[in-house]
Amino acid sequence: MAKVTGLGGIFFKSRDPAALSAWYAKHLGLDVEEWGGVRFVENEQRAGYTLWSPFAADTGYFGPGAQAYMLNFRVDDLDALLAQLRAAGVAVDERVEQSEFGRFGWIVDPEGSRVELWQPPA
Repeated sequence: MAKVTGLGGIFFKSRDPAALSAWYAKHLGLDVEEWGGVRFVENEQRAGYTLWSPFAADTGYFGPGAQAYMLNFRVDDLDALLAQLRAAGVAVDERVEQSEFGRFGWIVDPEGSRVELWQPPA
């Protein structure tokens, strides 16, 4: 059975992502990267990492509606998990994206929140 292997990231809306990132860097010591977020590597032996990333308040990346945050879960087999979820009646976005960062798919939970699923590159 395909499954979640960890938290891939916490993405949330912000009125001013750059200023918020700077505040977290200054006051909590987060190592904010050029793109505006933070990458936490917990285990060098396992593919993937956890992101902390503020998005612009008007982002469409979280899907339609007023969703203020989006969880991203690391998964071991994106295609198999999406198939399992479809078979279980879960709302699955037909689009799957691939980039140098891995493969991404999206589902909607029972409360209408968009959730991102991420299979890191090998």
